[in-house]
Amino acid sequence: MPAVTLRDIRERLRAHPHAVDALIAAGTFCCILLGAATEPHGPDGQPQFAEREITGQTVLLAALSCGVLALRRRAPMPVLLVTGLISVVALVAGDTPRAGSAPEAPLVSAAVIALYTVSNTTDRRTSWRVGALAVGVLTGAGMLFGARPWYAQENLGIFAWTALAAAVGEAVRNRRAFVDAIRERAERAERTREEEARRRVAEERMRIARELHDVVAHHIALVNVQAGVASHVMDQRPDQAKQALAHVREASRHALAELQTTVGLLRQSGESTAPTEPAPGLEVLDDLVDGFRHAGMSVDVEAPPPGGAPPLSSAVDLTAYRVVQEALTNVQKHAGIGAHAEVRIRRDARALEIVVIDDGAGTTHTVPDDADTDASAEGPTDFGPEGDDDGARRGEGGGNGGHGLVGMRERAAALHGACETGPLPGGGFRVRVRLPLESSAPRKETPA
Repeated sequence: MPAVTLRDIRERLRAHPHAVDALIAAGTFCCILLGAATEPHGPDGQPQFAEREITGQTVLLAALSCGVLALRRRAPMPVLLVTGLISVVALVAGDTPRAGSAPEAPLVSAAVIALYTVSNTTDRRTSWRVGALAVGVLTGAGMLFGARPWYAQENLGIFAWTALAAAVGEAVRNRRAFVDAIRERAERAERTREEEARRRVAEERMRIARELHDVVAHHIALVNVQAGVASHVMDQRPDQAKQALAHVREASRHALAELQTTVGLLRQSGESTAPTEPAPGLEVLDDLVDGFRHAGMSVDVEAPPPGGAPPLSSAVDLTAYRVVQEALTNVQKHAGIGAHAEVRIRRDARALEIVVIDDGAGTTHTVPDDADTDASAEGPTDFGPEGDDDGARRGEGGGNGGHGLVGMRERAAALHGACETGPLPGGGFRVRVRLPLESSAPRKETPA
């Protein structure tokens, strides 16, 4: 049989509070009767037990007081009122003892326990007021109307025990409130840590999804266009088909290399010690534009000459490159071969502005569902130059559209910038992103 520890006993008592109150009431009744029958000052100065006769009045008042005491948790204030009233009646109606102490004084024990309960279960202001009133009433009743002189030790004992009960109840309540506050702060801190961890996981998932989208969508779109061209001219112009297939191979190689780099970084558990390829930026913008030109798109670039201004930060440089890449990819997929796009990059002392405009006048080729991450899920569609339709098909809004424009907005917002997208009145589409150059911390982690 397992040994019963003190902790087990305490847990069982906490599980049955009303039974504990009944035991306390029974114990208090026994103590009152024992105190009433005991003479604290015998002839030799020692207390003498069972030397005094217990009257029926004392037993009745003790039974009433302790019977009410069993309800102290359910109604602490009424219990204090009843036990205090019984104590006052006992002190006032008691007979003058022939010698020794008054036998009615132990009846105050029930009122002392009730006062402790009130101080332990109410607020500080109520505890102080009720405690002061109870101490004054019980002590005053014993001193002014009791059978013993006002300076008798029983009256001093009533004052000491009632004041101690109020003070101990207040101290226990303060300690319980302090422990509860510590526990609540610990739980709140744990919830905050869990919420912060979930938020960081969500941000990291968004960052990874955005980076993979930018890496894969651009190259897959070019591969799709070049494969369509090769299939179209395979029989009549095999040389041009071979050239298109060479571009497919080159774009596939770049896509695999960038995807390998991204996945490799995700697999690392700690900081990378090996050198990695630098993130793309505006320095390689010409290579990006050449890929679209090889795919049949007409692209004009207006950008400041390199070396004429201080270098951009890595976050701004990468974001500007990804914006141009995604905008031209959308032109390639939604406007098609033969479309004309203009890339304008302007820089001043405060911000970098990227504007990509297309005329929407190209011929759209079929883009498979698994390669087109921004197109509609309904498959190949011929996108015309109408402004509203063009804006809807490029993912402007919700529905089944892709995440290209959403990713551009997220990248701009991460650097405290702004992104404006929308169709042009005469046909075509415009993307305008403004990135501040001030040294301010990004809102989210920007991939390097």
